[in-house]
Amino acid sequence: MIPVRGYEGAVVGVLGLGRSGLATARALAAGGADVRAWDDSVEARTKAEAEGIVCTDLGKAAALDGMAALIVSPGIPHLYPAPNKIIAAAMAVGIPVDNDIGLFFASFGGAEWDEFDTPPRVVCVTGSNGKSTTTALIHHILTQAGRPAQMAGNIGTGVLAIDPPQDGEVIVLELSSYQAELARALTPDVAVFTNLSPDHLDRHGGMGGYFAAKRRLLAEGGPDRAVIGVDEGEGVFLANQLATGAQDDRVIRISSGQKLDGFAWSVFARKGFLAEWRRGKQVASIDLRAIKGLPGAHNHQNACAAYAASRALGLAPREIEAALHSFAGLPHRSQLVREMGGVRFVNDSKATNVDSAAKALQAFDRIRWIAGGMGKEGGIAALGPHLGAVVKAYLIGHSAREFALQLGDTPYEICETMERAVARASAEATAGDVVLLAPAAASFDQYPNFEKRGDDFAARVMAL
Repeated sequence: MIPVRGYEGAVVGVLGLGRSGLATARALAAGGADVRAWDDSVEARTKAEAEGIVCTDLGKAAALDGMAALIVSPGIPHLYPAPNKIIAAAMAVGIPVDNDIGLFFASFGGAEWDEFDTPPRVVCVTGSNGKSTTTALIHHILTQAGRPAQMAGNIGTGVLAIDPPQDGEVIVLELSSYQAELARALTPDVAVFTNLSPDHLDRHGGMGGYFAAKRRLLAEGGPDRAVIGVDEGEGVFLANQLATGAQDDRVIRISSGQKLDGFAWSVFARKGFLAEWRRGKQVASIDLRAIKGLPGAHNHQNACAAYAASRALGLAPREIEAALHSFAGLPHRSQLVREMGGVRFVNDSKATNVDSAAKALQAFDRIRWIAGGMGKEGGIAALGPHLGAVVKAYLIGHSAREFALQLGDTPYEICETMERAVARASAEATAGDVVLLAPAAASFDQYPNFEKRGDDFAARVMAL
């Protein structure tokens, strides 16, 4: 773990005892803090107390007296749509509120680094879509190239639970808007902004607040290199703010679809080929079309982001290309589950909103589309322009009938359950078809999370 520095002998509150909260409590205690933790869940408190973590109801009178800081888990609102009462009470009396990301950056590095030949570095990835794949891909590239690396944050391990870094190691962190918004310290060496589309708007008070939360990582983090997707207006604006001009190579612009040859440093993908340009000249090219773990234009953007970050860390194009070919992809994100009789079965259960589902639908030809669940505002009406490759839709869950009304002329069948949808799609599929789970909806009507939904799809496919 990374022991938290600066709170030795001080009382520090920890609100929320999930994966990151437990790791935070442990790291604070390892640094000598007097930890007072709380979670509304009895189960979470019982688990924490079994480890010796003191649980105190932080909502009671005088519970915050003498507290040096309150560390909160990312899922707990601190401003919009309304602040948690304990957080509001702490802010009202001037207690600093932080999260595990802020503690990590404040505590990362120590006297032992004086003995290192190469100081450890931190790469942070944020954005609306693709940040998990990009984070995992950067980590994969580094490890395949023989570089020591760890991956944490919003993916996998809580950031304070990682091992102390080795000489020359790279820590790759995925950061959500919740994590980036509240962290009091943000000092990445390389920061990546993939893209922006509407999400979590109630939590951030609208699109402007959502962008502001993402922007903090780059604008306030002051990275040595900023990798910025410029396929949306917000990315163009952010790159313009950070660069002193088009020839400022501290900003690496990336795109899936645009040719970016007028900048000091850019990486873009067009027609399945990734190209790196430096000061008006192409210096590298990679054919992405045969890489099974990165299908579709959205994954080509992820490849550009990971490539750019890896180049910023000093890796050679040939090292990166070799690693791209061995990347298997992440579970539930354009994951090839099985190929049978010329039919591919692809699990993209993470496509919980219209934007991510649109990207999945553009990645394949001849799609038998399994969609539905707990639909979001507006349903799937915005997917109309992206249904051209859909041979038939197989609709499940709470919003199945609502989605059916928004499909226009696309053939569909109300299946209700995953079991029936997989059975019907596989029975009707022919060689060359892709049976694609890209729900465009939350999972909570039938599953506790999108992972369980994807696991169910994969299990039923493997049972065919």
